[in-house]
Amino acid sequence: MSKDPGKRAELLSPAGDPECFFAAMNAGADAVYAGLKRFGARNYACNFTVEQFISAIDYAHLFEKKLYLTLNILMKDAEMEEVDDCIRPLYKAGLDGVIVQDIGLISHIIKEYPHLDVHVSTQAFVTGVYGASVYKKMGAKRVVPARELSLKEIRLIREKADIEVECFIHGAMCYSYSGMCLMSSFLGGRSGNRGCCAGPCRQPYNGNDYILSMKDLCTVKDLSALLEAGVDSLKIEGRMKSKEYVYAVTKIYREFLDGYYEKGIRKAPEKTVHELSSLYSRSGLNSGYLFSNNGGEMITRERGSYTTDLPEIGELKEKKLNASCEAVFKKGEEAFISLEYKGFKGSCSYGKVEEAKNRPLSVPEIEKQLKKTGNSPFVFTVIKIDADPDIFMPLSLINELRRSGIEALKEDMLHGYRRSL
Repeated sequence: MSKDPGKRAELLSPAGDPECFFAAMNAGADAVYAGLKRFGARNYACNFTVEQFISAIDYAHLFEKKLYLTLNILMKDAEMEEVDDCIRPLYKAGLDGVIVQDIGLISHIIKEYPHLDVHVSTQAFVTGVYGASVYKKMGAKRVVPARELSLKEIRLIREKADIEVECFIHGAMCYSYSGMCLMSSFLGGRSGNRGCCAGPCRQPYNGNDYILSMKDLCTVKDLSALLEAGVDSLKIEGRMKSKEYVYAVTKIYREFLDGYYEKGIRKAPEKTVHELSSLYSRSGLNSGYLFSNNGGEMITRERGSYTTDLPEIGELKEKKLNASCEAVFKKGEEAFISLEYKGFKGSCSYGKVEEAKNRPLSVPEIEKQLKKTGNSPFVFTVIKIDADPDIFMPLSLINELRRSGIEALKEDMLHGYRRSL
């Protein structure tokens, strides 16, 4: 797969709940990955209901972003029907991709959902060109290699396997090989490969020595090397983290990426590294395995060395799209509205315009009602109103006209994402 020189790497952020999703969107993520109440590797995150996930898919698409579903645990045969029940409505809504560990589920999704991109999870333990090529032959679009690979090995997969590569760039690190840890399962009956890891590697051994607890990953100083190795997607870990964390980390990496692509900035300043370290870290940050096979500096060794200095972001407001609005109010006819955004259009007629018996409805009053776009993803920056004099129409009908017009515009924008089975 040749690398398009004009294509930018995707910034992929985590969302453990809808608030974190909006935090990632506000901070500039190109895509978000999230899970449902079951079948994800982070069962203890709040996660999404199917209805919340569909709403998030639509919101992401309105802003030309993507949303991926995590199904990154090992599945049981008896669960397959329930998994299909989860995937089916999301597939119809236009789900952009699914991140999967279980090779049987990968095969099933590729067969049953032909237009859904399959991303092979880091839990699948892809460590080289051969493994990546096998998944490519099966029909997968992307692999997330094991986190233990060096930059050289990542570059080789990208160049030789003809498949997209997604790499973790920030967040928690596991001591074990990706997807190969059975420690939590053996010690406490909570399997990491079933989304229930109890984190025994974070506990002390030999007295008070945290010999298995790894420092957090931070690649902002080395991000240009990953980009030049052809990595397609840069993934931030953190589906158990707060909306403040998701927002702050995403925003910092967004700013670096924009500087890299738009101004040729290849090296992040030390203050950026310090800022990331202050947001959350286990005894400091490190660059993982990119330039080193292993090393004692990757282990925390001490307890109580967490740092957290998260900014207050308050209640996140949803982003808005600037649309134009034209409305026509003619006596004896239904009121008409036409909305437009980047060539997409939505129009409808609703309610009958009457002749005023007492106080007529003025154009400023109509405009005021049309501007009340509320929780919709739009604001009207241009409003044109063609209205007869001495007309009357209940404000409730004008509100319904506006809402129906917005729904029509949304459907026109989202129509291309919808699928049927």
